Amino acid sequence: MVSVHAQSGDATSPNGGRLNLLLTSGGWRSEPWVESLPALMKPMGVQAYRARTGDEAARLIREIPIHIAVVDLALPLAECNEPATDEGGARLLQLLGRLSTPPPTIVVPRARTSRDRSRELAQALSLGVFAVMHRPVQMEVLLDTFRRVLRRHYQDRWPDGCGPRDSSADS
Repeated sequence: MVSVHAQSGDATSPNGGRLNLLLTSGGWRSEPWVESLPALMKPMGVQAYRARTGDEAARLIREIPIHIAVVDLALPLAECNEPATDEGGARLLQLLGRLSTPPPTIVVPRARTSRDRSRELAQALSLGVFAVMHRPVQMEVLLDTFRRVLRRHYQDRWPDGCGPRDSSADS
């Protein structure tokens, strides 16, 4: 059975926080930013859901409205896949792009050769990703990217309109 890891709430609720964040990472390596981000974002009303496989992420997308997605291209498709042969990240990007309202997506490419990186970047951009974060992911850069997503896609408001608003946007 596949388990979904809700980091700060109930994965079965239709909208656990003011903003639902999908975090994906291959479970075969520790990523400090993935571990610390949910606790950091929780006080702001951000509900972070972690998926360690493409299958888990697909199930989450069917059950919960996702407002921002962070897709690790090293994500395995299923629990039995080896990280080196994964395709979960690329397939997840395609799935997100087919949603009636695709969420802004931040991609973390695999750390591989420059040719592979270029190919992954081209594929991600063709699928309309918002930003690309290279490893090692810097928390400050990631948080700044979230602020840019809120500004551009949600006009500095949480998706349900109840969150904080940057008063400088009114000036």
